Amino acid sequence: MAKAIQKDQSVLTALGSSSSVRGAGEETIRRLYEQGTLRRYDKGESVLHAKKHTDHVCFLISGKVIEYNMTLQGKRKILFVLGEGALLNDCIVTNTPAIYCDTIETSSILLVPNDRFVEIMKEDFPFCQAVMKEQEKKYQRLIHQLKNSVGNINMDRKIAAKLWKLGRDFGIPRGEETEIDIDLSVTLLADMLGTSRENTSRLLTNMTEQGLIRHEKKRIIIRDMASLSHFYQTGL
Repeated sequence: MAKAIQKDQSVLTALGSSSSVRGAGEETIRRLYEQGTLRRYDKGESVLHAKKHTDHVCFLISGKVIEYNMTLQGKRKILFVLGEGALLNDCIVTNTPAIYCDTIETSSILLVPNDRFVEIMKEDFPFCQAVMKEQEKKYQRLIHQLKNSVGNINMDRKIAAKLWKLGRDFGIPRGEETEIDIDLSVTLLADMLGTSRENTSRLLTNMTEQGLIRHEKKRIIIRDMASLSHFYQTGL
């Protein structure tokens, strides 16, 4: 169960660097910090539950989470992998999330009471704009995912595109290689792609044999981002 922990200057710094508060005044950031409660979530804990009312707006201060929904077959379909600074709520006005949010590693999250969050938005229009832009960006990402899911792109290229994006968003440079800073299990990747675990394992083996990626413990290492991008775009 999530536990309340003490806030410090690093929380204020992480909050100020969030794209969701870009353009907001210093007083706004300070108020969010002061009004919020910092909680620590262990790996695999639920942060938001679809169709379940919440009284808080959640900012991810450290760690990583996934946002997903459930298919009619009862399988998880991961929509987003989010890192530090992300605004996690998809529904701020109604306070009833449409998707689930779980941690995939130990994370600290600042919970700001929804009514106070809305009041702060009313008093700082640039902050309100930043929140709206962040929500628009997530909507655009959903549209892009939908385009890829119904097009003619094959699964080999889909997984290449997914790994390339994870490398861009969470990559750690290691010389010419890029380590994806997430413990990526086959099951987690399968849920991102909307395919079976067995098929995902086969796809990863193919990409390893082609020299596009390699494994190191639980991490996937992209040998060359440009080559992976070329494969995603052309299949060659």
